[in-house]
Amino acid sequence: MTETTVPMLPCRTSLIETTVDFYTALGFETTYLRKSPYAYAVVERGSVELQLYGMKDYDPASSHSGCYVLTDDVDGLHTAFRACLKQACGRVPTRGLPRIGPLKDMSYGVRQFLMTDPTGNTIRIGQPISDDQNHRPAPKETFARALHMADLFADSKQDLPGAAKIIDRVLGLTDEHPTPVQKLRLLVLRGDVAQRMGDAERAAELLAEAAAVRLRPGEGEAATDALVRLAELRS
Repeated sequence: MTETTVPMLPCRTSLIETTVDFYTALGFETTYLRKSPYAYAVVERGSVELQLYGMKDYDPASSHSGCYVLTDDVDGLHTAFRACLKQACGRVPTRGLPRIGPLKDMSYGVRQFLMTDPTGNTIRIGQPISDDQNHRPAPKETFARALHMADLFADSKQDLPGAAKIIDRVLGLTDEHPTPVQKLRLLVLRGDVAQRMGDAERAAELLAEAAAVRLRPGEGEAATDALVRLAELRS
């Protein structure tokens, strides 16, 4: 027997067409769409199928719905989806709804990014980069531990205030100091979180401080993802 799991995701009824248009811009085909007597849609891209059902009073801002998509080319999909969204929206949306997040190597052996549609569903798209899919223990070193935990809070738990609190605490330390790469990554993540929380002024300050960090020779490769995200957030 061959089984297939198809996610069924809630959608604010009034946003069903807007949400379908979002997935169409990403290269999905609409294989079913009805608006009456109830809203329902099916979008497909290759082997990925998502079904959306309408809810009149559904609140996208408080949504916790979503699913996980595994791929063998997460970098390629991230690049393709960003290009599609830029063409459709005139820019790459990094905050609000819809939005697309950065590529990150997570502590559970997956490289992933998060994409949230106009009705608040978060599609996590990831590629295993390790045979061990268990959560790694948090590092003991102060700043490595903060990065580990803040990443989990921001992009696994989606607790943005929690991530901000972790980073603000370690950036305020006076008896310990992060390496340049750690400082860059902390500031970029904190700026990203500030943007996603709607604090544009604070985000601009943090990202400007991140841009001023001077890496030591040979540190560029370790900071690649953070530098790419910094450029995205400041564009």
